[in-house]
Amino acid sequence: MDVGSILDLDITGVAHGGVFVARHEGRVVFVPDAIPGERMRARLTETSKKSFWRAEALEVLDAAPSRRPHVWGPADIDVPPDERPGGADFGHIELDAQRALKLDVVRDALARIGRLDIPATMSAAAPLHDDAGAVLAEETPDGTGWRTRVSLHVGDDGRVGPYAQRSHRIVHVDSLPLVTPALERALEGVRSAQPGRIDLVQPADGRVRVVPRPAGQRSDAAREVILEQAAGRSFRVDAGGFWQVHRLAAHTLTEVVSQRLREVAGDEPAVDPDGWHLDLYGGVGLFAATLGGLGGEGARITSVESDERATEHAGRNLADWVGARPETARVDRWVSALRASATERERQRLARGVVLLDPPRSGAGRQVAEDVAALGPRTIVYVACDPVALARDLATFRETGYVTDRVDALDLFPNSHHVEAVAVLRHE
Repeated sequence: MDVGSILDLDITGVAHGGVFVARHEGRVVFVPDAIPGERMRARLTETSKKSFWRAEALEVLDAAPSRRPHVWGPADIDVPPDERPGGADFGHIELDAQRALKLDVVRDALARIGRLDIPATMSAAAPLHDDAGAVLAEETPDGTGWRTRVSLHVGDDGRVGPYAQRSHRIVHVDSLPLVTPALERALEGVRSAQPGRIDLVQPADGRVRVVPRPAGQRSDAAREVILEQAAGRSFRVDAGGFWQVHRLAAHTLTEVVSQRLREVAGDEPAVDPDGWHLDLYGGVGLFAATLGGLGGEGARITSVESDERATEHAGRNLADWVGARPETARVDRWVSALRASATERERQRLARGVVLLDPPRSGAGRQVAEDVAALGPRTIVYVACDPVALARDLATFRETGYVTDRVDALDLFPNSHHVEAVAVLRHE
């Protein structure tokens, strides 16, 4: 079978990465823009691998009940595949069905990759309430309008837009339904004569920043210090720095981590004031502040982050805790050095502490997981943005004796395949 061949395929499942599973004469074929239970007409785009092929969806022959018109018109199945923008690969699926599929992916990764029998649940972003209990912000019914940050690409011809799905070819669009209304309005005036990227950012003050990022050049606009809000606190961060993109994500993650720490601790303090607590891949200090809020102003917290600017901001963001110390370092090297050099007194405090990891999509990896476990913390919190990396690292922690009773999956990226998850572990 050659690239370009047309196949009619029955979609049987969902796979990690925003694609769906079909089979042709026993061979797995990965197809985007589909839903399990559908029959699709698709065109092969890759046949070089023995274990699987890839195809692009052309037509729905038999639609699933959960199919809806795509929330982003240019990405709909009626648009030619090479013109569909990427970034909303679940936008053709009803929101509840999206979440069920994402939970299937998490559960499959835990069982198949991690060989773990762990219950997993799925929740939407938590509503934000004021002190009187009134709702200040919540998820929209169709899962749109949530992104407060988006990157667009600029071609050599000045064309601005997202990449077409699974390519590096820029497509022009006049709408961005996943972003906040203010960012979508800002799209109308975005222009650039220099190839590279343009970031649109709307921090807590509501004013949109347009951050040009010409290829190969430093962007001064990316270093503008802005303020974000979470758990009633302000956080300094660069306009071009990392902050959760969903307007409710930082709030939701803080709530889930705090709640799970309290549940796991039982009658003990959720964060022991006398322990030594580590926030690894700490960014500007969001989770260090979460630990500090539970442990009190005297809690000893070390936040480790490789980005020097983020560490600088963390120093200001964590100023309320006299025992907080941000450090600029690669997490793998820092944890390995601590494992080798920790004094008996330090190990005693670590044994009463919480280690929180919020690694990049690739995960923490075996060596970091083993080094963290060797420190013997009372509690480990793992915040994941990739189900496969989560499953792999939880399997490593299990080998060291650290286990969790459940995984809390969070739909902080509606209408895309991405999912966040939180697991809290203790030594069995």
